[in-house]
Amino acid sequence: MSLFVLGLNHQTAPVSLRERVAFAADAVPEALAALRALPQVREAALLSTCNRTEVYAVSDDDGSAVADWLATHPTDAGDLHAYLYCHRDADAVRHLFRVATGLDSLVLGEPQILGQVKDAWATARAAGCLGSQLDRLFQHTFSTAKRARTDTRIGANPVSVASAAVRLAQESFARLEDSTVLLVGAGETIELAARHLVQAKAKRLLIANRTLSHAQELASRHGGVALPLGELDRHLGEADIVLSATASREPVLQRAQVAAALASRKHRPMLLLDLAVPRDIAADVAGLDDVFLYTVDDLERAIEDNRRSRREAATEAEAIVELQVARFMETFAASTRTGPLKQLRGHGERARAEVLAKARAQLAAGEDPVAVLDFLAHTLTNRLLHAPTVALREEALAGSNELARATEKLFPPTASDDDVAP
Repeated sequence: MSLFVLGLNHQTAPVSLRERVAFAADAVPEALAALRALPQVREAALLSTCNRTEVYAVSDDDGSAVADWLATHPTDAGDLHAYLYCHRDADAVRHLFRVATGLDSLVLGEPQILGQVKDAWATARAAGCLGSQLDRLFQHTFSTAKRARTDTRIGANPVSVASAAVRLAQESFARLEDSTVLLVGAGETIELAARHLVQAKAKRLLIANRTLSHAQELASRHGGVALPLGELDRHLGEADIVLSATASREPVLQRAQVAAALASRKHRPMLLLDLAVPRDIAADVAGLDDVFLYTVDDLERAIEDNRRSRREAATEAEAIVELQVARFMETFAASTRTGPLKQLRGHGERARAEVLAKARAQLAAGEDPVAVLDFLAHTLTNRLLHAPTVALREEALAGSNELARATEKLFPPTASDDDVAP
């Protein structure tokens, strides 16, 4: 039985592949049930974000069954195996600690990932897919991430994918003070983007969402105009910048829609920032003239300054992670070696129950209590020591002393031992 993490992320796979194995929040419970149905898997949790899809599991195999499952669920992702990484035991623990701390993120130290890890744990727990080992791992993960953020500056001046996107817009496109920005979606990423856009003094915000009430709530907080998603075509041409992050499984913006918007704008350029996985904007939109399309994989340049400013803090956070990995593995190793202890205790409990029942029967029959106590002590001692005594004698006859050394550790010699017959 081993603990492992298997998955892919922004470092190992392009967005075109990641989007094919991304799981919407409402699809995770069903996916967890399918994982637990695999005969090799004892415990499982699933983490799916715009930058990664990872399965954390306690399993009886090397992870190949989970890899095969991931390659065909929810859709056939082709040669997915070439993009997967698999970390086991201490390496798996280290990976999760680094993920939750923001050390493995596209934006170094970004804070949203810890909340996403907590959501993954809560969903797996609610689905009955967590056992004692994974639950203990996630609890230790949360305390490790909290300590890293408290004791280092890895979380200082937090930068998110949304803020990196706004910064990219500021540095590579028209002045935000002169721009109309269309936000598509109403989740956390769009909320963060709206906040940064207001701080950057964007001229006008339009917020479109499938559920109009959610768009209205967001618009009221940030001084924008709410739109139903059905009116997207009507207002798309007004937008100088479009930033999209929905949970849709299919693109919400197709090439024909953007082409029509460009025509209405007399081909004034548009900046499209697609922060969703799966992608919200069809890939062939990038082929249109006067369109600048960026996905989450294109944000590398915009966040390099953030990486440089946090590298010292990251080194300190890595040291905390290493210390906590060692501490967790000590506990994990102890928890996986309880079999002999349970067997020993079971042997003792069975012997006690059997001998005690006979002693009580003797007392009920009126036998002398002193004689009954002598019987109980003598018989119980023999029952407890018979098996180890036989094993020690057989080992001695075979010329080995491994059990003898173990016995000396378990029962250090005392002066009175010399009076006990072998």
